[in-house]
Amino acid sequence: MSAAGARPVSIFDVAKRAGVSHQTVSRVINDAPQVADATRAKVKAAISELGYRPNRSARTLAGGAVRSVTVFTFDTALYGTAETLRGIEDGAAAAGFTVLISVLDPDQTYTDDDILSRLSHDGAPAIVIAHDDTTTRARRILREARPGAVVATGDDKLSREPDAADWLVSLDDRAVAERATRYLLSMGHRTVHYLAMPGRARRQDGWADALAEVGVEAPEPVQSGWTIGSAAEAAAALVADPDVTAIMCGNDDLAFGVLHAAHRAGRSIPGDLSVVGCDDSPLAAFNVPPLTTIDLDFRGVGRGAFELLHAKLEGRERPRPVWRSPELLVRETSGPPRH
Repeated sequence: MSAAGARPVSIFDVAKRAGVSHQTVSRVINDAPQVADATRAKVKAAISELGYRPNRSARTLAGGAVRSVTVFTFDTALYGTAETLRGIEDGAAAAGFTVLISVLDPDQTYTDDDILSRLSHDGAPAIVIAHDDTTTRARRILREARPGAVVATGDDKLSREPDAADWLVSLDDRAVAERATRYLLSMGHRTVHYLAMPGRARRQDGWADALAEVGVEAPEPVQSGWTIGSAAEAAAALVADPDVTAIMCGNDDLAFGVLHAAHRAGRSIPGDLSVVGCDDSPLAAFNVPPLTTIDLDFRGVGRGAFELLHAKLEGRERPRPVWRSPELLVRETSGPPRH
């Protein structure tokens, strides 16, 4: 306990006493090599003076100790996030881990200490479902503190970051959007418009790539929020334009919003307007009309993320990810243009 007896000594107390960052303290605790001898000695002295006792349960992979992984995300209601969480829980349960979920509000600003204090204990392993700026920043903070015990899933634009192969499990969102756009062009549409989710640039890149392949200049993307209501509002002007005959949407919720806006504008689906979503959420097949979309195996990605994390903790080679290939599901919201 601290001198005042109010709370246990934390890694942040040690960092303050030693005059270093908490990341440096974490590296010393976990015997990481990238710490100068003088700094290591200073941190160890602070640990001794304060009586700090680091919890090493995350490194104990044998015996009966409870093992846990903290998953950071920003919205558990989104279909892709919810399915990824289910996959993580599948893998964790099979390996004897418990799963803790920490939701980060994208409208709040978090310090490094805010993020690290959400772990079950100092040095605990974590998985970040990184789909926005807040979760992407959390992933960087966690990776700096515990590079060997953090894995991320998310948009494949993260694959361009250093050493991504060591910590990232990702679908090829670019190829998925490209495939859906090619399908609409193959039906005879002169161009395809795009309704974009916040922060998902790689799907937008795939859409633009498919248009560029056939020499069509990409229309200006329309930005939406995450909800069906925000999509309906964002797409209102777009669906009212009779020259717009095809819309590719960043995910299924956005597509549902477009269908709602089209209904209000008096445009028939797919006669006047073709709409394609992405993800194959549970309502897609039962919407009226059923939504054309691309099936993505988020649950398999979640399992792959946990399996990678587990392999890192045990010092094993990266396992080969196993999940279903994306599949274009042609239903009733897409077809050739009238003219």
